[in-house]
Amino acid sequence: MSSPDRLVYMANQIGRFFASQGAGKAVPGIAEHIRKFWNPRMRSEIVAHLDNGGAGLDPDVREAVATLKKTGS
Repeated sequence: MSSPDRLVYMANQIGRFFASQGAGKAVPGIAEHIRKFWNPRMRSEIVAHLDNGGAGLDPDVREAVATLKKTGS
């Protein structure tokens, strides 16, 4: 599994965990988890993946990564 594929898989797993908390909490929860626990290289790679179309990212995860991009995290 290539690096972007692995990051997509990991991000979607985080998204599935937060999905049970409802839409209002899922996106901020995913973004906060990635901000806290992923290193800067991983965060920039997932943002770059989103910039290149974001193939495979679940909708809440896509929105959370877009939030990270806006905040520069």
